[in-house]
Amino acid sequence: MTTLQARGIRSHIDWPRALTLLAGAALALPLSVWFILTVGGDTARLTVSAIIFVMSLILLSGWTLQRRIGTGGHIGVGFISGLCNGAGIGGLPVAAFMSAQPMAAPIFRATMIVYLTGLDLITMPLMWAGGIVTLDTAIGAALAFPILALGVWLGGRQFLSATPVTFRKFAVMLLLTLSSLGLIRAFI
Repeated sequence: MTTLQARGIRSHIDWPRALTLLAGAALALPLSVWFILTVGGDTARLTVSAIIFVMSLILLSGWTLQRRIGTGGHIGVGFISGLCNGAGIGGLPVAAFMSAQPMAAPIFRATMIVYLTGLDLITMPLMWAGGIVTLDTAIGAALAFPILALGVWLGGRQFLSATPVTFRKFAVMLLLTLSSLGLIRAFI
C-alpha cells in the first residue's frame, strides 16, 4: 500500500517524528511479540482496545496537547505502540497521540504511512520467527489487496481536502470505531 502512496506523500513526511517513534517501537517489539506468544492476542487486543477507547473519548471532548512534545515523548509513544503492535493495533496509540497535536492532515497522513510501514517491517520478521505470521497470512493479504487499494485511494482523497477541525473529528471517530471493533472482537 505504501508504494501506491509514496509519490504523493514524500514532501509531507515528518521524518524526525516518524524515525523517533520507530526507534521507541523497535525497543518494545521483541517484548510485545513474546507477550502475545505467552498470553494470546485476544487478551492483549482487549486491553489495548479499552485504553484506546478511553483515549478517544478524551480526544473527542476537545482535549489537545498544549506544548510541543520532545524526542523522549516520541520515543515513549513509539514504545507504547510497539507494545501494542503484537496485538496488531500498534498504530492506534500513535494516531491518538498525533491527533492530540496541531498537525496538518497531509503531514499526519504521510507520517503515519511511513511509521506504519516501518512498524510492519520491524514486526513481521519477529512474528514470522514466533510462528504468528505464516504463508496463510501472505495469502490473506494478497486476497485483501484490491479492497485495501480502493480504501487507500478514497482515504487519500479525503485526507488531503480535510480542514484541520474536520480532520481531527474524523481521526478521533475512526480511533473510536477501531477501538470499539477491537473490544467487540475480543468478546465474540
